[in-house]
Amino acid sequence: MAFISQRKICSFCENSEIVINYKEYKLLRKFLTEQGKIIPGFVTGVCSKHQRHITRAIKRARNIAFLPFTVDYRDI
Repeated sequence: MAFISQRKICSFCENSEIVINYKEYKLLRKFLTEQGKIIPGFVTGVCSKHQRHITRAIKRARNIAFLPFTVDYRDI
């Protein structure tokens, strides 16, 4: 039995108008789990080049406090 998998196409390669910037926290939040971990590229379907850009932007946004490092469930 052969499995035919559909390869995910990088959305940033497909649409060059989307810019990865640390100021766009709503876009970057799509690449984080509920615990605040960065989702790997093979799950999201992003190529390795853009995954590095996303990781760098998320880390910068965390440093400036646009995104949280972790989520404390006691505060919710």
